[in-house]
Amino acid sequence: MSAFLGELIGTAILILLGNGVVANVVLKHTKGSGAGWIAITVGWGLAVFVAVFVVAAFSGAHINPAVTLGLALAGKFSWTLVPNYLVAQFIGGALGALLVWIQYKDHLDTTEDGNAKLGTFCTAPAIRNDVRNLVCEAIATFVLVFAILYMVEPDVGLGPLDALPVGLTVVVIGLCLGGTTGYAINPARDLSPRIMHALLPIAGKRDSDWSYSWIPVVGPTAGGLSAAALFLLL
Repeated sequence: MSAFLGELIGTAILILLGNGVVANVVLKHTKGSGAGWIAITVGWGLAVFVAVFVVAAFSGAHINPAVTLGLALAGKFSWTLVPNYLVAQFIGGALGALLVWIQYKDHLDTTEDGNAKLGTFCTAPAIRNDVRNLVCEAIATFVLVFAILYMVEPDVGLGPLDALPVGLTVVVIGLCLGGTTGYAINPARDLSPRIMHALLPIAGKRDSDWSYSWIPVVGPTAGGLSAAALFLLL
């Protein structure tokens, strides 16, 4: 498997399982309907675990543009490989969202709440405040990337043995910091599925909230780069 394919597959697995647990909890008539925030945060953490474990040997399992940029700035990843990784991650995010739509289409179509439908694809703030939401995304991603920088192999990324600590890091971020914005902490996790929400035929869907869409891209990017800057300083 090439590094490009590894990042594409890894990000697709991440979004399939991560957005899958959201769909299972928030949509009507699923077996997990109403299971709550704990189920979502644990599901996302395990999604990261599976994705990292599967593709770490092939690409270093960045599966997140903020991680790729942070590793590059910290000198742990070549800048020449960054565009290739970013393209793979955004394609993988779209593929994962497509698979969630296939898996849960009947439940998407029978759920009346347009916000719940949107939530199975992308994030939204609990209280809309662009500046605060941006800062919250940056802080949460800072924690993720700062932790990862102390786990990575030189010039590679994450290895299979890092899958569990990274997954646990995502769980604790969700439990402790995710209540404000839904903790995108990954531009490919939010933007690609948001585009798919706009494109896919979903009965009764609302708009894709493009006025908010820049925050889960800029915030995580800023947080990842800030983590790398502090890592270098230390």
